[in-house]
Amino acid sequence: MFNERSVSSVLACLLLAAASAGAQDGGLAARLALLAKASGAEVAVAMRTLDGKEEVLLDAGVSFHAASTMKVPVMIELFRQAEAGLLSLDRKIAVVNRFRSIVDGSPYSLSAGDDSEAELYRGEGQERTYRELCELMITVSSNLATNVLIETLGVDRIRATVAALGASGMDVRRGVEDNRAFQAGQNNTTTANGLLALLEAIARGRAVSEPASREMVEILKRQRFNDGIPAGLPPGTAVAHKTGSITRIQHDAGIVYAPRPYVLVVLVRGLEDGTKANALIASIARTVDAAVGGRRPAPRE
Repeated sequence: MFNERSVSSVLACLLLAAASAGAQDGGLAARLALLAKASGAEVAVAMRTLDGKEEVLLDAGVSFHAASTMKVPVMIELFRQAEAGLLSLDRKIAVVNRFRSIVDGSPYSLSAGDDSEAELYRGEGQERTYRELCELMITVSSNLATNVLIETLGVDRIRATVAALGASGMDVRRGVEDNRAFQAGQNNTTTANGLLALLEAIARGRAVSEPASREMVEILKRQRFNDGIPAGLPPGTAVAHKTGSITRIQHDAGIVYAPRPYVLVVLVRGLEDGTKANALIASIARTVDAAVGGRRPAPRE
């Protein structure tokens, strides 16, 4: 995505914006654009500090397959319905593994071998609380937990909540592993801007209510896949984030609790090697944090 012409265009735009946005923003965006170009991947970045003073947007309106980042709006809708009294997070519901394609209504099931979490499959026919399913969906990215929740919450309601939060770039159409829909090109998609809007709403306590948003932050902090954004940050930095990966897709999006907190979204498409994609995300996170994280320079010896 970043060829010579596009990088030159980015740099030109940064020079025009420098007078009003400040040289630091322009310098950071230019460095990120060069990292993206050097990687050979298609990369989108959206960053905004929670004090509202700085942001960087690189191809932030470009649509990507959402992979598991679409689980963030599912979580938000779960907490919204709990806040509205439509359900209790501690209520138990049956674990089922039979869903219907949005294309033709044909049934399909998920495979533990294709999921990042297998224990829930052994609980098919048993019951789990909404809270337990949400924990599995976010922290270990359980596809089965996600589909069980979507069946109950409703795609239309999830979409309405996304729209109400101004995150139009996030397009949730269906559950996970609906192969007929995938073949028909009916996929969940997102932009970096869309995820930025959702995570910023959580960070500011506006996604549902302040208590609900705080609880969602704590769930996101328990994320177990930490090879992207957290890997690029100083040890001990708290990150409330959600990853997403499928073939040639690697994303990470989160709230970084640096001395100066910020939201960072990095979407990567086109790298076969997930390790290299995560290394790129970590490098972008390191570059962003050094510029806007508000950390004191290390003392010289």
